[in-house]
Amino acid sequence: MNTPTWILLAFAGWTLLILFSTVGVYRWSRILTGRATISEWQAGQPQGSDWYQRAMAAHRNCIENLPVFAAIVIAINQLGLNSQLLDYLAIGVFIARIAQSLIHICLVQSDRVATWRFVFFFTQIIAMIAMGIYIVLKV
Repeated sequence: MNTPTWILLAFAGWTLLILFSTVGVYRWSRILTGRATISEWQAGQPQGSDWYQRAMAAHRNCIENLPVFAAIVIAINQLGLNSQLLDYLAIGVFIARIAQSLIHICLVQSDRVATWRFVFFFTQIIAMIAMGIYIVLKV
């Protein structure tokens, strides 16, 4: 299995880890201690603490970008491409994804924090665009 595919699996794992370790723990801790009921959690309604809402946003960010990265990796695999550049770009996407998620979840948002969060988001986008360009040039 090539590096981009391993990174895709890691990205999916990271998405699930954020879901279960933040959103899931928060909700279930409140449900199991009687501070909330299952039916109280409504999609599309702002609920919970600021930290919980940041965790939800970080999870949504993963969900939004995972299909784009998956499409790129599928194209790489379908075309049989193998390159150190693609490996490095895929690793860069994942490292930037982890950094963006952690900044979003762990830090109270300020202009400085939001700037760093954007830097890591932009890094992912540039790396995915570069991967896409590489694919197109190799076809």
